[in-house]
Amino acid sequence: MSNDPSTPRTALRICPLCEATCGLSLTIEGARVTAARGDRADVFSHGFVCPKGASIGGLDADPDRLRTPLVRRDGALTEASWDEAFETIARALPALTEAHGPQAVGVVLGNPNVHTMAGALYPSALLAALRTRALFTASTLDQMPKHVSCGLLFGDPNAIPVPDLDRTGHLLLLGANPLESNGSLCTAPDFPGRLKALRRRGGTLTVVDPRRTRTARLADRHIAIRPGTDALLLAALAHVLFEEKLTATGALAAHLDGLDEVAEAMAEFTPEAVAEACDVDAATIRTLARELAAAPTAAVYGRIGSCTVEHGTLASWLIDVLNVLTGNLDRPGGALFPLSATARAPRPAAPGKGFALGRWTSRVSGHPEVKGELPVAALAEEIETPGTGRIRALVVLAANPVLSAPDGDRLDRALDGLDFMVSVDPYLNETSRHADVVLPPPPPSRSAHFDFAFNALAVRNQVRYTRSAVPLEDGLPDESEILARLVLAVSGAHGADPAAVDALAIDRTLARAVADPHSPVHGRNPAPLAAALTGRTGPERRLDLMLRLGPYGDGFGADPGGLTLERLLDHPHGIDLGPLRPRLPEVLATRSGRVELLPEPIAADLPRLRRALAERGGAGTLVLVGRRHLRSNNSWMHNIAALNGGSNVCTVQVHPADAARLGLVDGGPATVASDGGAVTAPVEITDEVRPGVVSLPHGWGHHRPGTRLSVAAARPGVNVNQLLDGTRLDPLSGTAVLNGFPVTVVPGTESRTPVAPTP
Repeated sequence: MSNDPSTPRTALRICPLCEATCGLSLTIEGARVTAARGDRADVFSHGFVCPKGASIGGLDADPDRLRTPLVRRDGALTEASWDEAFETIARALPALTEAHGPQAVGVVLGNPNVHTMAGALYPSALLAALRTRALFTASTLDQMPKHVSCGLLFGDPNAIPVPDLDRTGHLLLLGANPLESNGSLCTAPDFPGRLKALRRRGGTLTVVDPRRTRTARLADRHIAIRPGTDALLLAALAHVLFEEKLTATGALAAHLDGLDEVAEAMAEFTPEAVAEACDVDAATIRTLARELAAAPTAAVYGRIGSCTVEHGTLASWLIDVLNVLTGNLDRPGGALFPLSATARAPRPAAPGKGFALGRWTSRVSGHPEVKGELPVAALAEEIETPGTGRIRALVVLAANPVLSAPDGDRLDRALDGLDFMVSVDPYLNETSRHADVVLPPPPPSRSAHFDFAFNALAVRNQVRYTRSAVPLEDGLPDESEILARLVLAVSGAHGADPAAVDALAIDRTLARAVADPHSPVHGRNPAPLAAALTGRTGPERRLDLMLRLGPYGDGFGADPGGLTLERLLDHPHGIDLGPLRPRLPEVLATRSGRVELLPEPIAADLPRLRRALAERGGAGTLVLVGRRHLRSNNSWMHNIAALNGGSNVCTVQVHPADAARLGLVDGGPATVASDGGAVTAPVEITDEVRPGVVSLPHGWGHHRPGTRLSVAAARPGVNVNQLLDGTRLDPLSGTAVLNGFPVTVVPGTESRTPVAPTP
């Protein structure tokens, strides 16, 4: 092997750019990633790669990416040393907390946190150090309804069943477009290939979506539902199963409470009653229900289009109710609970603490807490409104709520009123431009990677870990060190060794483990266990600990063939742990120890769904849905030149009949307006949207001054979330209604001229 650093070499890296977690093989010349392809030996992705993964070198080398911290001096963000950046934080935040209380500091966690090791390991320590309840995350702009429904059904908001894609014979898919998104809450490399395999083995794919997406075009049947009515359709399917005596819970029956109550609750939702509201005829609804019941194996799966709507939690609940009623929950070919290598080791089934909503409420509007979080849609008012507990400072980790949350203009103004703000972000974007300190993490090639979140949602149990492909430059911290130092700075321990944060986490985990009678290390001395951990870094030692204590682990010698970090490193392409398998009642943590099919909060929300039966859009009423492009993942991918083109454009999709009625011209401007304001964007006339529906993609709107996103700013698009004022929420989950809300559309003036980014 050549010692010349310029000689091309290859290194493995798990892609961090979407939930598919594909294995990559990177070509590296010096310190530069020059090519990326799929790792054919990867035990999970088998060589699959999408355009995002193939372009990871462009993300890595983006010239707009920040390489050093920024600190605000005399009103301007200027480059600073790492020591100065953390000293600035250590002076400001503890003093602010001392003066105004811990609730004066809010924390915002964005989507990329679940795509990095550090983003999984350190936020809990940060929240503990700040002692704040003012937590806002991307969950209330995305999947929180699923957490709530699973928490109420199973007692654990993270016990989310996923469709067994590789063995199912019938997949009913709502509000999801995995051929573009690569899947979500269902980690499945090559989702398109898995759906095609379903068709090849004689299975059935039914897609419910107001757009004829790439996924819908692959389906046996596409149901172009009226947006926002998924819960009504699902309730009608449940009604038919009860009415026609098609329910067959099988082995699940021993674990169910509330089956008769669900039957009674579904009585009013006949196919005939919901048909007009959904714009799906009753005969089709009955056929869907009968096919679902007749399939030898089946799974119902819904995603963001069925979550970010008025009845998102009810729709998420009904998806699992249908899986229960057909006997497909927790059985091969249905919907099963994955078992991650870093999950808690299985233990005897027993009643748990259950899941509660509203343990506290937000200060201004009284929004109930959900899973320890408050709605992101409430962030602006919590900053603006005077009084005790007003948020005066923010710590923002990899989040851009000015674009991702409703009414970004209002939040933009609110951020200007903060006393202090820290942003951990590689870009100076629409949100981080307000920060007093910006801490940029290193590029993906310089970071180790383990998928803590997505392995718990994977369609096959497996475990993979990749170390950094390119060494960090001398003196530069990795993301874990950045977040550990941030924890120390806000806790009054600035200057301490960042390794102390990892050591404390290890000590606390071991203390709980040795006290747990079901743990493989129960009763043992934690000190020698900690000394036995391997790994080059604190995060690696923490990973080793979780693997050893996990369901496949060696239990610190209890199972000599069990999983450890060293064994995982010996398998650079990963270790296959087998197909998903039934896990009930082990996963249940409800107070009854059973699946509670009709929990009280769900029952209390059903009258709202019944009222929706009478709601009809008037003639000419338009509703809006979002969309995602294969070549982007939220706002942070729009600055990569290789991905910013082709079909990745910000247009208003309109059906030809609506365009003719409204006087819209293909390529001409249209102004779309709703509760929160109006935006103007080019028209794309297409029959891929059903009549009465318009579509704008999310993540655009890169026109604000003070950013450093040159590629994105050259093609800024418009922010679809500016159409919302933040008042439309799913009440059970606090999730913003981003789909299925009414809009007006008229021919517009020319789109806003792009604003050049600040150099």
